[in-house]
Amino acid sequence: FRYLGTGQSLASLHYAFLVGKSTASVIIRETCVAIWDALHAAVMAQPHKEQWKEIADVFQQTCQFPNCAGAIDGKHIRIKKPVRSGSQYFNYKKYFSFILFAMCDANYSFRYIDVGSYGSRSDSAVFAHSDFGKMLQDKALDLPEQTALPGTTSPAMSFVFVGDEAFALGENLMRPYSSRGLSLARRVFNYRLTRARRVVECAFGILANKWRFLHTPIHLKLETAISAVKAACVLHNFVRARDGYNFEDSLTHSLHSHRPSVVRGHRQGAAVREQFTAYFMSPHGALPWQLDAI
Repeated sequence: FRYLGTGQSLASLHYAFLVGKSTASVIIRETCVAIWDALHAAVMAQPHKEQWKEIADVFQQTCQFPNCAGAIDGKHIRIKKPVRSGSQYFNYKKYFSFILFAMCDANYSFRYIDVGSYGSRSDSAVFAHSDFGKMLQDKALDLPEQTALPGTTSPAMSFVFVGDEAFALGENLMRPYSSRGLSLARRVFNYRLTRARRVVECAFGILANKWRFLHTPIHLKLETAISAVKAACVLHNFVRARDGYNFEDSLTHSLHSHRPSVVRGHRQGAAVREQFTAYFMSPHGALPWQLDAI
Protein backbone atom coordinates (compact mmCIF):
# COMPACT_ATOMS: atom_id res chain seq x y z
CA PHE A 1 0.00 0.00 0.00
CA ARG A 2 2.94 2.35 0.64
CA TYR A 3 4.08 1.78 -2.93
CA LEU A 4 0.62 2.24 -4.49
CA GLY A 5 -0.12 5.34 -2.44
CA THR A 6 3.23 7.12 -2.83
CA GLY A 7 5.08 5.58 -5.77
CA GLN A 8 8.24 5.23 -3.72
CA SER A 9 11.09 3.48 -5.50
CA LEU A 10 12.18 -0.03 -4.58
CA ALA A 11 15.39 1.47 -3.20
CA SER A 12 13.38 3.71 -0.87
CA LEU A 13 11.25 0.78 0.27
CA HIS A 14 14.43 -1.23 0.81
CA TYR A 15 15.73 1.35 3.31
CA ALA A 16 12.33 2.03 4.90
CA PHE A 17 11.44 -1.60 5.63
CA LEU A 18 14.89 -3.24 5.60
CA VAL A 19 13.98 -5.74 2.90
CA GLY A 20 15.78 -6.47 -0.35
CA LYS A 21 14.64 -4.82 -3.57
CA SER A 22 13.73 -8.15 -5.14
CA THR A 23 11.81 -9.10 -1.99
CA ALA A 24 9.91 -5.80 -2.08
CA SER A 25 9.02 -6.41 -5.73
CA VAL A 26 7.69 -9.89 -4.91
CA ILE A 27 5.65 -8.53 -1.99
CA ILE A 28 4.12 -5.85 -4.24
CA ARG A 29 3.21 -8.41 -6.92
CA GLU A 30 1.70 -10.95 -4.53
CA THR A 31 -0.23 -8.31 -2.60
CA CYS A 32 -1.65 -6.71 -5.76
CA VAL A 33 -2.73 -10.10 -7.11
CA ALA A 34 -4.42 -10.87 -3.78
CA ILE A 35 -6.22 -7.50 -3.78
CA TRP A 36 -7.51 -8.09 -7.33
CA ASP A 37 -8.67 -11.62 -6.52
CA ALA A 38 -10.42 -10.49 -3.33
CA LEU A 39 -12.17 -7.37 -4.64
CA HIS A 40 -12.76 -7.84 -8.36
CA ALA A 41 -15.99 -9.82 -8.10
CA ALA A 42 -17.32 -7.54 -5.35
CA VAL A 43 -16.62 -4.09 -6.79
CA MET A 44 -16.24 -4.63 -10.55
CA ALA A 45 -18.70 -7.36 -11.48
CA GLN A 46 -20.32 -7.15 -14.92
CA PRO A 47 -23.66 -5.32 -14.61
CA HIS A 48 -26.88 -7.13 -15.40
CA LYS A 49 -29.88 -5.64 -17.19
CA GLU A 50 -31.38 -3.83 -14.20
CA GLN A 51 -28.00 -2.40 -13.19
CA TRP A 52 -27.47 -1.08 -16.73
CA LYS A 53 -30.79 0.77 -16.36
CA GLU A 54 -29.66 2.24 -13.03
CA ILE A 55 -26.38 3.39 -14.60
CA ALA A 56 -28.32 5.02 -17.46
CA ASP A 57 -30.64 6.78 -14.98
CA VAL A 58 -27.65 8.35 -13.21
CA PHE A 59 -26.17 9.50 -16.54
CA GLN A 60 -29.50 11.13 -17.38
CA GLN A 61 -29.70 12.85 -13.98
CA THR A 62 -26.10 14.10 -13.84
CA CYS A 63 -25.05 14.47 -17.48
CA GLN A 64 -28.43 14.79 -19.25
CA PHE A 65 -27.51 12.07 -21.76
CA PRO A 66 -30.32 9.47 -21.92
CA ASN A 67 -29.84 5.76 -22.62
CA CYS A 68 -26.13 6.04 -21.78
CA ALA A 69 -24.70 2.89 -20.20
CA GLY A 70 -21.12 4.10 -19.72
CA ALA A 71 -18.17 6.18 -20.89
CA ILE A 72 -15.03 4.59 -22.37
CA ASP A 73 -11.46 5.74 -22.87
CA GLY A 74 -7.86 4.55 -22.81
CA LYS A 75 -4.83 5.95 -20.99
CA HIS A 76 -1.09 5.41 -21.23
CA ILE A 77 0.61 4.01 -18.12
CA ARG A 78 4.29 4.98 -18.26
CA ILE A 79 6.72 2.11 -17.65
CA LYS A 80 10.37 1.21 -18.14
CA LYS A 81 11.10 -0.64 -21.37
CA PRO A 82 10.12 -4.32 -20.98
CA VAL A 83 12.86 -6.83 -21.77
CA ARG A 84 13.01 -7.91 -25.43
CA SER A 85 9.88 -5.94 -26.34
CA GLY A 86 11.29 -3.97 -29.26
CA SER A 87 9.08 -0.98 -30.04
CA GLN A 88 5.77 -2.62 -29.14
CA TYR A 89 5.34 -0.55 -25.98
CA PHE A 90 6.82 2.65 -27.46
CA ASN A 91 4.00 5.16 -28.03
CA TYR A 92 3.60 8.26 -30.15
CA LYS A 93 4.54 10.45 -27.17
CA LYS A 94 8.03 8.91 -27.35
CA TYR A 95 8.03 6.89 -24.14
CA PHE A 96 7.23 3.31 -23.16
CA SER A 97 3.78 2.49 -21.85
CA PHE A 98 0.96 0.01 -21.75
CA ILE A 99 -2.72 0.87 -22.04
CA LEU A 100 -5.35 1.05 -19.34
CA PHE A 101 -8.68 0.84 -21.18
CA ALA A 102 -11.72 1.47 -18.99
CA MET A 103 -15.47 1.84 -19.02
CA CYS A 104 -16.95 3.73 -16.12
CA ASP A 105 -20.36 4.82 -14.86
CA ALA A 106 -21.56 8.30 -13.93
CA ASN A 107 -20.44 7.76 -10.31
CA TYR A 108 -16.81 7.61 -11.52
CA SER A 109 -16.48 3.89 -10.77
CA PHE A 110 -14.82 1.51 -13.21
CA ARG A 111 -17.21 -1.16 -14.50
CA TYR A 112 -14.69 -2.79 -16.82
CA ILE A 113 -10.93 -2.50 -17.36
CA ASP A 114 -8.44 -4.01 -19.79
CA VAL A 115 -4.80 -3.55 -18.73
CA GLY A 116 -1.56 -4.31 -20.53
CA SER A 117 -2.09 -3.72 -24.26
CA TYR A 118 0.91 -2.38 -26.18
CA GLY A 119 1.43 1.36 -25.88
CA SER A 120 1.82 1.58 -29.66
CA ARG A 121 -1.78 0.46 -30.20
CA SER A 122 -4.70 2.81 -30.81
CA ASP A 123 -7.77 3.04 -28.58
CA SER A 124 -9.92 1.48 -31.28
CA ALA A 125 -7.59 -1.53 -31.60
CA VAL A 126 -7.45 -2.05 -27.84
CA PHE A 127 -11.23 -1.80 -27.65
CA ALA A 128 -11.80 -4.20 -30.55
CA HIS A 129 -9.54 -6.87 -29.03
CA SER A 130 -10.84 -6.49 -25.46
CA ASP A 131 -13.42 -8.84 -23.95
CA PHE A 132 -15.72 -5.85 -23.51
CA GLY A 133 -15.48 -4.86 -27.17
CA LYS A 134 -16.13 -8.42 -28.31
CA MET A 135 -19.12 -8.78 -26.00
CA LEU A 136 -20.56 -5.48 -27.24
CA GLN A 137 -20.08 -6.59 -30.84
CA ASP A 138 -21.74 -9.94 -30.09
CA LYS A 139 -24.53 -8.26 -28.06
CA ALA A 140 -23.58 -10.33 -25.02
CA LEU A 141 -23.54 -7.52 -22.42
CA ASP A 142 -27.17 -8.05 -21.34
CA LEU A 143 -28.05 -4.44 -22.18
CA PRO A 144 -31.72 -3.46 -21.73
CA GLU A 145 -34.09 -3.57 -24.67
CA GLN A 146 -34.41 -0.47 -26.83
CA THR A 147 -36.54 2.22 -25.23
CA ALA A 148 -37.84 5.64 -26.23
CA LEU A 149 -35.97 8.71 -25.00
CA PRO A 150 -37.50 10.71 -22.10
CA GLY A 151 -40.57 12.68 -23.13
CA THR A 152 -41.05 10.74 -26.36
CA THR A 153 -42.89 7.59 -27.40
CA SER A 154 -40.84 6.73 -30.49
CA PRO A 155 -38.49 5.70 -31.92
CA ALA A 156 -37.11 3.06 -29.55
CA MET A 157 -33.42 3.82 -29.02
CA SER A 158 -30.52 1.53 -28.15
CA PHE A 159 -28.52 1.93 -24.97
CA VAL A 160 -25.13 3.33 -25.90
CA PHE A 161 -21.61 3.93 -24.63
CA VAL A 162 -19.87 7.23 -25.31
CA GLY A 163 -16.27 7.71 -26.39
CA ASP A 164 -14.01 10.15 -28.22
CA GLU A 165 -12.94 10.29 -31.88
CA ALA A 166 -10.61 7.30 -31.44
CA PHE A 167 -13.53 4.86 -31.42
CA ALA A 168 -15.61 3.67 -34.33
CA LEU A 169 -19.24 4.74 -34.45
CA GLY A 170 -21.70 1.92 -33.86
CA GLU A 171 -25.28 1.17 -32.88
CA ASN A 172 -24.21 0.98 -29.21
CA LEU A 173 -21.22 3.32 -29.37
CA MET A 174 -21.45 7.08 -29.89
CA ARG A 175 -18.53 9.35 -30.84
CA PRO A 176 -18.45 13.07 -31.68
CA TYR A 177 -18.93 14.46 -35.16
CA SER A 178 -15.72 15.63 -36.81
CA SER A 179 -15.05 19.24 -35.97
CA ARG A 180 -15.14 20.68 -39.49
CA GLY A 181 -18.12 22.66 -40.75
CA LEU A 182 -20.59 21.46 -38.14
CA SER A 183 -24.19 22.58 -38.04
CA LEU A 184 -25.63 23.99 -34.83
CA ALA A 185 -27.39 20.71 -34.04
CA ARG A 186 -24.19 18.70 -34.45
CA ARG A 187 -22.24 21.11 -32.26
CA VAL A 188 -24.90 20.68 -29.59
CA PHE A 189 -24.61 16.89 -29.90
CA ASN A 190 -20.83 17.08 -29.44
CA TYR A 191 -21.32 19.23 -26.34
CA ARG A 192 -23.86 16.85 -24.85
CA LEU A 193 -21.69 13.82 -25.58
CA THR A 194 -18.66 15.52 -24.02
CA ARG A 195 -20.66 16.15 -20.83
CA ALA A 196 -21.24 12.41 -20.55
CA ARG A 197 -17.80 11.30 -21.75
CA ARG A 198 -15.90 13.49 -19.27
CA VAL A 199 -16.80 11.18 -16.37
CA VAL A 200 -14.20 8.65 -17.49
CA GLU A 201 -11.59 11.44 -17.61
CA CYS A 202 -12.59 12.39 -14.05
CA ALA A 203 -12.35 8.74 -12.98
CA PHE A 204 -8.77 8.57 -14.30
CA GLY A 205 -8.01 11.79 -12.43
CA ILE A 206 -9.32 10.45 -9.13
CA LEU A 207 -7.42 7.19 -9.67
CA ALA A 208 -4.08 8.89 -10.35
CA ASN A 209 -4.39 11.37 -7.48
CA LYS A 210 -5.34 8.69 -4.97
CA TRP A 211 -2.73 6.11 -6.08
CA ARG A 212 0.29 8.26 -6.80
CA PHE A 213 2.55 5.55 -8.20
CA LEU A 214 0.72 6.42 -11.45
CA HIS A 215 2.33 9.89 -11.45
CA THR A 216 5.76 8.48 -12.27
CA PRO A 217 7.14 5.74 -14.55
CA ILE A 218 6.60 2.30 -13.02
CA HIS A 219 9.98 0.63 -12.47
CA LEU A 220 8.66 -2.90 -12.01
CA LYS A 221 8.52 -5.97 -14.19
CA LEU A 222 5.72 -5.75 -16.73
CA GLU A 223 3.55 -8.41 -15.07
CA THR A 224 3.94 -6.73 -11.67
CA ALA A 225 3.14 -3.30 -13.13
CA ILE A 226 -0.05 -4.66 -14.71
CA SER A 227 -1.07 -6.27 -11.41
CA ALA A 228 -0.43 -2.98 -9.59
CA VAL A 229 -2.68 -1.03 -11.97
CA LYS A 230 -5.45 -3.64 -11.71
CA ALA A 231 -5.23 -3.52 -7.92
CA ALA A 232 -5.40 0.28 -7.95
CA CYS A 233 -8.56 0.17 -10.07
CA VAL A 234 -10.45 -2.17 -7.75
CA LEU A 235 -9.21 -0.21 -4.73
CA HIS A 236 -10.49 2.93 -6.46
CA ASN A 237 -13.97 1.39 -6.67
CA PHE A 238 -13.76 0.18 -3.07
CA VAL A 239 -12.77 3.61 -1.77
CA ARG A 240 -15.39 5.35 -3.97
CA ALA A 241 -18.13 3.19 -2.48
CA ARG A 242 -16.88 3.87 1.05
CA ASP A 243 -15.81 7.52 0.97
CA GLY A 244 -17.85 9.09 -1.83
CA TYR A 245 -16.55 11.62 -4.33
CA ASN A 246 -14.46 14.77 -3.93
CA PHE A 247 -14.55 16.97 -7.04
CA GLU A 248 -11.07 18.43 -6.50
CA ASP A 249 -9.52 14.95 -6.75
CA SER A 250 -10.44 14.81 -10.44
CA LEU A 251 -9.11 18.15 -11.65
CA THR A 252 -5.68 16.94 -12.79
CA HIS A 253 -3.99 13.65 -13.51
CA SER A 254 -0.77 12.41 -15.10
CA LEU A 255 -2.25 9.70 -17.30
CA HIS A 256 -1.91 10.53 -20.97
CA SER A 257 -4.69 10.16 -23.50
CA HIS A 258 -4.31 8.43 -26.81
CA ARG A 259 -3.89 10.45 -29.96
CA PRO A 260 -7.21 10.10 -31.83
CA SER A 261 -6.96 7.99 -34.97
CA VAL A 262 -9.26 7.98 -37.96
CA VAL A 263 -11.78 5.15 -37.70
CA ARG A 264 -14.98 4.63 -39.63
CA GLY A 265 -18.40 3.86 -38.25
CA HIS A 266 -21.32 2.18 -39.97
CA ARG A 267 -24.68 3.38 -41.19
CA GLN A 268 -26.74 2.03 -38.31
CA GLY A 269 -24.55 3.90 -35.82
CA ALA A 270 -24.85 7.07 -37.90
CA ALA A 271 -28.65 6.76 -37.83
CA VAL A 272 -28.67 6.39 -34.04
CA ARG A 273 -26.41 9.43 -33.69
CA GLU A 274 -28.69 11.51 -35.93
CA GLN A 275 -31.67 10.55 -33.76
CA PHE A 276 -29.83 11.69 -30.62
CA THR A 277 -28.87 14.90 -32.45
CA ALA A 278 -32.49 15.64 -33.31
CA TYR A 279 -33.62 14.83 -29.77
CA PHE A 280 -31.11 17.23 -28.19
CA MET A 281 -32.59 20.06 -30.29
CA SER A 282 -36.22 19.15 -29.49
CA PRO A 283 -38.28 20.66 -26.66
CA HIS A 284 -38.09 17.36 -24.75
CA GLY A 285 -34.31 16.96 -24.98
CA ALA A 286 -32.84 20.47 -25.14
CA LEU A 287 -31.06 22.06 -22.17
CA PRO A 288 -31.62 25.76 -21.39
CA TRP A 289 -27.90 26.57 -21.42
CA GLN A 290 -26.65 24.34 -24.26
CA LEU A 291 -26.57 27.04 -26.94
CA ASP A 292 -24.56 29.32 -24.64
CA ALA A 293 -22.05 26.54 -23.95
CA ILE A 294 -21.04 25.73 -27.52
